[in-house]
Amino acid sequence: MSLYRNTIWFLNGIHHYTRKGYEAASQNFDPQDLDVSVVGRSFMITGANSGIGKATALAIAKKGGRVHMVCRNKEKAEEVKRGIVIESANTEVYVHIVDLSESRKVWEFAESFKKLYPSLNVLINNAGCMIHKREVNAEALEKNFATNTMGLYLLTESLIPLLQKSRQPRVITVSSGGMLVQKLQIDDLQSEKGYFDGLMVYAQNKRQQVVLTEQWAREYPDVHFSVMHPGWVDTPAVSTSMPQFHSMMGQRLRSPEQGADTVIWLAVSKAAGTTDSGKFFQDRKAVPTHLPLAWTRSSTVEVLTFISQLEMLAKAVQSKPGTSKVV
Repeated sequence: MSLYRNTIWFLNGIHHYTRKGYEAASQNFDPQDLDVSVVGRSFMITGANSGIGKATALAIAKKGGRVHMVCRNKEKAEEVKRGIVIESANTEVYVHIVDLSESRKVWEFAESFKKLYPSLNVLINNAGCMIHKREVNAEALEKNFATNTMGLYLLTESLIPLLQKSRQPRVITVSSGGMLVQKLQIDDLQSEKGYFDGLMVYAQNKRQQVVLTEQWAREYPDVHFSVMHPGWVDTPAVSTSMPQFHSMMGQRLRSPEQGADTVIWLAVSKAAGTTDSGKFFQDRKAVPTHLPLAWTRSSTVEVLTFISQLEMLAKAVQSKPGTSKVV
């Protein structure tokens, strides 16, 4: 990462990604965009028991949507579910226990979900992780990549047929502005070469999510895909994985509700449905996926090579011996 890109990105972030950035941008929001009912529509949200995912689940439940919470921690998820049901007066909130880092189990969950549920209108890929020491999962995939990229890929690809059968299907992925400092790297998906920097691995995964979203938009024109940056948000994940940044930014961080605003807008508003599929959003607006003059763009060959690598890894995961399929 060049010093130039890093500096430009941080200065841009101070201006746009903070609480003040949200407050300035929100002055141009149309409040009627979110004045909608989504009764009868089904939403799956990964990482729904804290932070942005929790705020999104609550907002959609309040609008009458059927909410499927995909979480790792059963006890915490059930506690959050109870709170959402009480606050929203909506009993159609369901918990599914899945760890997105466990690749085979993610695929098994998605395959089981398709058999048990007749429709899914919106998939919100929110769960993520930032691990600062290199670890691998049961399939020998590096855990940041397994969670942020492979888990997202397996879940989305498996659920696309169900989404295609549903009315006005949408897929929203919560990425990060950190991806702006990363060019897609196709020769080291497992972060095996050189020094392991968890922050940069995470940013690379987030670039991968943007590339995937653009590719899906081309491949599946009957589903509306979008990817977004929530800004710098005060969440448990940020305080745990980036304690120095969390402490330094303090009150300048956005609230989870502010971070979730564009996710909710992309999931439920009519206005979002009229935007081009495959775009990267920040504060309800499509924004560039590259900094000015940055050398972060990928060639078509690089993108297709990346996608083919994911396909091969997915086939390897799917061919492994199965476990019990509990949804």
